[in-house]
Amino acid sequence: MKIATWNVNSIKARLPNVLDWLKEASPDVVLLQEIKCVDEAFPELEIGDLGYNVAVHGQKTYNGVAILAKRPIEDVQRGLPGDDTDVEARYIEAVVGDIRVASVYVPNGQSVDSDRFAYKLGFFGRLRDRIGGLLDQEEAMVIGGDYNVAPAPEDVYDPDRLDGTVCYHPDERAAWRQIVHLGVTDAFRALHREPGRYSWWDYRGRGFETGQGYRIDHLLLSPQAVDRLDDADIDIAPRSQPKASDHTPVWCAIAE
Repeated sequence: MKIATWNVNSIKARLPNVLDWLKEASPDVVLLQEIKCVDEAFPELEIGDLGYNVAVHGQKTYNGVAILAKRPIEDVQRGLPGDDTDVEARYIEAVVGDIRVASVYVPNGQSVDSDRFAYKLGFFGRLRDRIGGLLDQEEAMVIGGDYNVAPAPEDVYDPDRLDGTVCYHPDERAAWRQIVHLGVTDAFRALHREPGRYSWWDYRGRGFETGQGYRIDHLLLSPQAVDRLDDADIDIAPRSQPKASDHTPVWCAIAE
């Protein structure tokens, strides 16, 4: 089963690119983030014509996550537990086949001295609690998404200069490690050790063209999923397309 995660930065703006990639890459499950639309506005018909079922947790203008799957999508849960006051659409979870999947869009944080950065760290804490609870079920699980954190120096283009900034701050990296130490595995790093492989490049300053990227989109696998991991990679081709998202798909293949 090929499972991919992709922050599309507006499904309306990127729909032609998304449809082209679905046709070419043919993933079995796609975890989308930042769809930037309410549920009713999601292009379910166009995506359905390619053979995908859809589950959406949307929000007008901002955020929004979705799951696409060639198989039935079951046991859908919308929203990250732990804070009933949080109305931002950043988490959706479901079961596809024998694998539990979730699409997560961790807040960016804006600046390290802002309320949004504190919200980001709190979100990480709630996500850690959710993943910890799911691990207790001892099932194959893939939690994919835009985590808005580069875990290690090899995951950013200039670690010395960027250290302490949003998406490469020590507090964010510590929050990431707390999740990983629960017993989940970064699918890409399980199979690739080379530095300089990124999933996001800033529109500003020609980040993609100059190689100034971050690896902030990840697929975290439970032990039961890691045992079945066949392959994983980052597909940079969509980032070079006209009107591309600033993110590109990251995928893994789980043996049936």
